[in-house]
Amino acid sequence: MRSTKAPSGRRTWRQAWRRDWQLYSLALLPLLFFLVFRYLPMLGNVIAFRRFEPGGSIFGSEWVGLRYVRMFLTDPTFWQVFRNTMWLGGLTLVFSFPVPIVLALLLNEVRRRALKRFVQSVSYLPHFLSIVIVAGVTMQMLATNGPVNHLLGWFGHAPIRFIQEPGWFRAIYVGSEIWQTAGWGTILYLAALTTIDEDLYEAARIDGAGRWRQTWHVTLPGIRPTMVTLLILNVGTFMAVGFEKVLLLYNPLTYPTADVISTYVYRTGVESGSFSYAAAIGLFEAVIGLVLITSANQLSRRTVGTSLW
Repeated sequence: MRSTKAPSGRRTWRQAWRRDWQLYSLALLPLLFFLVFRYLPMLGNVIAFRRFEPGGSIFGSEWVGLRYVRMFLTDPTFWQVFRNTMWLGGLTLVFSFPVPIVLALLLNEVRRRALKRFVQSVSYLPHFLSIVIVAGVTMQMLATNGPVNHLLGWFGHAPIRFIQEPGWFRAIYVGSEIWQTAGWGTILYLAALTTIDEDLYEAARIDGAGRWRQTWHVTLPGIRPTMVTLLILNVGTFMAVGFEKVLLLYNPLTYPTADVISTYVYRTGVESGSFSYAAAIGLFEAVIGLVLITSANQLSRRTVGTSLW
């Protein structure tokens, strides 16, 4: 007769629960949070394939299949906001991702602790500011009679309407994103730098490596897992360009370059009441995000041997 007893040295999940149930119970509230606010709302995606009318069934009243999908795929406005989303997401990834790495490497070379702490505090303080405050400061700085235009006036340059010019929006958005997020990312990389064994630097110095070669062959490989993890997460949110900041910074004059999928969904779904149409667009965006993060994870696993799962 086969024994059902667990192998020596291993515990069944019932034994683990009886012994550490207090620890497992700490995960109950986070699991409930994700269940109620993350997974249950996914059921609402069904209205992307059903005709939803306010006051009726929350799952729609009539099955329409891919009607709303065909609507946005043939809508020129959607493809314009799709291109804007790709541009803003790509520029944010290209310029915002390397800045914390460079800043962390520079701060790692600073030997004066007071100066290092001051630069760290100044750089990551914007992360704790509300997006409303960040957008307000940005608009005040770039206003027609703001400090930036006053500075340009000292050099004889005419005032520039930064906020009203579509051509300036992408630079404004990416610049504000770097200012707000670079400091926080720097903290993560500085923490990763502390895990690098000092003996590796000593061995590199014995071999005659200078600071640049030590950075290239010791420092960067040491923080590579952190870099890859954050890169995969950034790629996963590639399409989810910051809704709040775009909504606060853009205006009808800058729609040609500023209007993104999230703001377009807000206008069509909330303001115009086309909930099914907006749900179809949101589902399309989510599917692209899932494909991107999965592809980035697989590519990272095959090329550098590091991945999220």
